[in-house]
Amino acid sequence: MREVIRIKGTSYKKELGAETFIFPVVFIGIFVLLASQMGLANTLNTIMNTAYRLLIDTVLYITAICVLMGAISALLSEFGFVSLVNRLLQPLMKPVFGLPGAAALGVVSTFLSDNPAILALTEDKNFKHFFKNYQFPALTNLGTAYGMGLIVCTYMYSLSPTMGVGLGMPVLVGLFGAFVGSIISTRIMLVFCRKYYGDRADEPAAEKEESDFPEKMRPIRDGGLGGRIMGAILEGGHSGVKMGVSIVPGVLVICTLVMMLINGPSASGAYTGGAYEGIRLLPMLAEKVDFLLKPLFGFSSPEAIGIPVTALGAAGASMSLTTSLVNQGMIQPGDIAVCTAMCMCWSGYLSTHASMMDTLNCKKLIGKAIFSHTIGGLAAGIVAHWIYVLLSSI
Repeated sequence: MREVIRIKGTSYKKELGAETFIFPVVFIGIFVLLASQMGLANTLNTIMNTAYRLLIDTVLYITAICVLMGAISALLSEFGFVSLVNRLLQPLMKPVFGLPGAAALGVVSTFLSDNPAILALTEDKNFKHFFKNYQFPALTNLGTAYGMGLIVCTYMYSLSPTMGVGLGMPVLVGLFGAFVGSIISTRIMLVFCRKYYGDRADEPAAEKEESDFPEKMRPIRDGGLGGRIMGAILEGGHSGVKMGVSIVPGVLVICTLVMMLINGPSASGAYTGGAYEGIRLLPMLAEKVDFLLKPLFGFSSPEAIGIPVTALGAAGASMSLTTSLVNQGMIQPGDIAVCTAMCMCWSGYLSTHASMMDTLNCKKLIGKAIFSHTIGGLAAGIVAHWIYVLLSSI
């Protein structure tokens, strides 16, 4: 009997299983680890205070950026700039990514919003028919590599005044690193997909259907020029609000845990239950493998490893962690390049890949997609580091 069964879109497992007993042990073990160092009362107070400070100091700031970028993205789409970029990117898709030109629209849509934006395209059979069976699942890796790209790049650059140095070059280097990572992730996934589909690999993913959407045309809002501008700004800003709200769980839950594993006690050396205190576990582990991390990523401090680790679950949480480390002087421009690349390329893929692959009816390839994207994200960070070193030495 299968361990997991699916009925009417809902997955079911046996009422009692191994995870029923393993999870409580792990969950309690984490609290015991924290409380043994900080004390139970301080641990609980730090969790609540850190989550509150992240909500007020970071989430609202990121939400404001999401609203502004959402409005700008909608304007770019309304007046054809997105279509122009899509047209320019199309000739690159086949030789670079091994995908049809239509995949360029997925790059643009996810860069301007988030990973799941590509799913709206995959539901359109007139979009899907451009792809072969083995190419279609790779859209998950391609789209995720650019998810929240505009937000990540804008946010990282906005840290320039705090760091006292212009971050334009590091951000651009990070963007290029994510581009390289997306190629590697997508290409590896294509190898797995071709092997999985076998003789059916080159068959069309869907047959083309008649559509009411005019060829080589784009939809626009009704009304005159002013009405279209206001409509785009308001609707785009509204989508930005949704994106800002959607990052709240990731920032508060994931980032709180990671920061408690990264930071140490208060400035006095004692635990007080205040925000941003922790047991400094991750830096201790990072120091053990610094001989690998330093040449590969060039992190300025062991704490910096927490940023890409956090990006595994949520890009928004990783950005908030970046701000905290910048304020503590633990991040340098080179780290911004590496973190931009890895945060953008990974952009919470562990929390989205499974659902995205399920939506594409490719559940059996979830593990392959995650493995491919893990390699792609690591490559993005390595490429960003060494390009930054090269440019800095010129």
